[in-house]
Amino acid sequence: MGLSSALNTALTGLTAAETTIDVVGNNIANSNTVGFKSSEAVFANQLLQTRSLGSGPTDTSGGTNPRQVGLGVQVAEITPDFTQGTIEISSTPSDLAIQGDGFFIVEANGAREYTRNGILKTNSANELVTSTGRRLLGHGVDEDFNIVPTELVPLTIPLGAAAVAQATQNVVLEGTLIPNGDLATTAQVLQTAILGDGSTLAPATTDNPDIAVAEQAPDTFTATEGIANATALAQGYYRYKVVYVDAFGNESTPSDDVVVQVTNAGGREVDLGAIPDDTDYANRRIYRTAVQASAALSDPPPTYYRIGTLPVGGAVVYNDNLNDAGLVAQPQLDTDVLDGNYSYRITYFKTGQPESRPSGPTVPVVVSNGRLRLTGFPPDPSGGDFDGIKLYRNLANDNSRFLEVKELNFGEEFIDNYSDDELLTLNHEVDLDGPRVTAATLLTDVLVRDGDTYSHAFEVGTLDFSGKKGGRTLESKTLDVTATTSVLDLMNFMEQSLGIQIPPGPDSINPIPGDSSSFNVGGDVVGGRITLTSNNGRDNAVDVSLSSFSLTTATNQRQVNLGFGVVQQAVGETTAADFVVYDSLGIPLNVRVTVALESRNSTSTTYRWFADSPDNDPASGVGIAVGTGLISFDGEGNVTNVTENTVSIERRNVSSVSPMEFDLDFSSLSGLAAQKSSLAAARQDGSAPGTLSSYIIGEDGLIRGVFSNGASRDLGQIRLVRFANPAGLEQRGENLYAEGVNSGLPVEGDPGTQGIGTLVAGAVELSNTDIGANLIDLILASTQYRGNTRIITAAQQLLDELLNLRR
Repeated sequence: MGLSSALNTALTGLTAAETTIDVVGNNIANSNTVGFKSSEAVFANQLLQTRSLGSGPTDTSGGTNPRQVGLGVQVAEITPDFTQGTIEISSTPSDLAIQGDGFFIVEANGAREYTRNGILKTNSANELVTSTGRRLLGHGVDEDFNIVPTELVPLTIPLGAAAVAQATQNVVLEGTLIPNGDLATTAQVLQTAILGDGSTLAPATTDNPDIAVAEQAPDTFTATEGIANATALAQGYYRYKVVYVDAFGNESTPSDDVVVQVTNAGGREVDLGAIPDDTDYANRRIYRTAVQASAALSDPPPTYYRIGTLPVGGAVVYNDNLNDAGLVAQPQLDTDVLDGNYSYRITYFKTGQPESRPSGPTVPVVVSNGRLRLTGFPPDPSGGDFDGIKLYRNLANDNSRFLEVKELNFGEEFIDNYSDDELLTLNHEVDLDGPRVTAATLLTDVLVRDGDTYSHAFEVGTLDFSGKKGGRTLESKTLDVTATTSVLDLMNFMEQSLGIQIPPGPDSINPIPGDSSSFNVGGDVVGGRITLTSNNGRDNAVDVSLSSFSLTTATNQRQVNLGFGVVQQAVGETTAADFVVYDSLGIPLNVRVTVALESRNSTSTTYRWFADSPDNDPASGVGIAVGTGLISFDGEGNVTNVTENTVSIERRNVSSVSPMEFDLDFSSLSGLAAQKSSLAAARQDGSAPGTLSSYIIGEDGLIRGVFSNGASRDLGQIRLVRFANPAGLEQRGENLYAEGVNSGLPVEGDPGTQGIGTLVAGAVELSNTDIGANLIDLILASTQYRGNTRIITAAQQLLDELLNLRR
């Protein structure tokens, strides 16, 4: 029994030694395995053979101890050593080492496992995986790169694939705004040429009166002293003239004088011979002077009075017996005649409404001491909407100036003998541009005049407008010209396109000032001219050039020239800065900030800033004005107050966050004196779209991506676990552990929290195998093995001797 038990005991010793050698061999084999934790075989003795339990002390005996013989050794446990391995810097930024307690969470075949091996790389799906292909788990991010802490997912690092943009939130401005420049109290003012309203019917170019040649006086007639008459003329000299009269009472040029002497003291009548006749007229009128003492023409000339009217239709002898007492009660002869080179224009009129635009001038007619007969006026083109025609004639010494002669009914004729002085007394000059536009005039009715040629400035189509501000060309804006688009719509469009901010502006407490002259800021119609007044200051001065308007219609494309010209130059200390900001999609937006010296007193200087952005995309209109406010400086040139510093850019037709708002930082500006003001954008915190170019992992496990535009975003959060008894984990090979029955539940958390260690990026944790100690363990195990084999040999020899007793 004893020898056989010795064999069994020695066998357990051999088994224990073999186990130790296996454990030590595994430790040494993994001495270069990253994250490997060495193990140690722990032994315990096996069952004992009790030969005596011993006895306690008695009066006669001191007591005996138990007599027990051990029956061998057993492996109580193979214990992993989870002490910290050496941290070694690696050349790969994705390598990770855990400093302290904890395990990485990885996924294999849908099951979670744990490891200390931090050699990581990315696979074809940009996922972080271990060297054996297990996916590293943690908290991922949403589309806005916000950590999603609700579940564990494979962590991805999409180098070269992910893109991100940084919306601008702050722009820092630097420069000097001098306190001693001109105050910006005067604005640039532009005016067009006079524009006509073509909505009213007007005479066509050919609707001009058919003017006859200069009227000729009736032929000379004869007159002699006639028979005696009771009411005969007094003795003396009498002068006679004859005129033709048309159906409208207009008289022709008077005939030459016919002088008759009455010599009979008893009184005679005068026989007028054959009175000249002309069937183009309705009547003939005879005029005579009162008795004269001499045949010579007096100075001033005598007055002629009407003595009779004869119908047209043959020569008639007329006997004059009207004495002077009855003569002076008769109508007087109008002896005025024309002498010059004359043309005429006509307009249509209706009482209480503007006149139509005028016709072109008639062919000039030269007249010398005569009158002009006008016929062939056009009929009412409206069918009754007009009251008649107004007739205009140029002055003899100014053929470009036309004054009103007379109002005529449709179908009426006229013989003109109005002197220039009479027309100047009336002083009603034809408006070649009338009727003039108002704010309500439709754009398709706007007329521009070139001499006597009128043309429509606009048609239905698309109007592109590109003006200037502060000498810099602005981005083109588009207005759809329809049949209902008005001059007011055009002015509003231009105000918005040019960034003119209308008082009081967005800040009612600090309203935008108006121009110090008589102009209102923005668009207006004054006397048929579109007037455009900018905000105060030189760099706010707007300009419209000959090529600013381009109209595209269904058939052509052409320039629109409204004849804008500067009628008031801007005055005031200003400066401007142009810079680029970015919206939430990384779209670059151009912004210009202009500052103007608004006021100053004994204690402070105040500038107003205006912000424009051609990329502003409001819900309606094309406005580029995106902000304004005040900047105040104290007596030492320091910024003391800013009433508003936010710029708001609408982004309606793109999916960017709208409005895109950012703050202007004026704190670095100086209000000290300098040669001139200056302004520049020193920096802004937005960026254009960029792709993921690199990443870093912090001690807290946060993966931070760095993009090509300099922006950084969270890409994920590495999560670790710890166990109450890590030695109780079940080893699965490949540096993997699984939850064991005696390990306790995993405690999950971020690195550095809940007793979990921190991470070291770009490093690995080496194996904690102590090769020297393990070699000593190997020697001891080998010695143990050899010793146990000697026991077996000795027991065998003894058994052999025992068997030899039979011999």
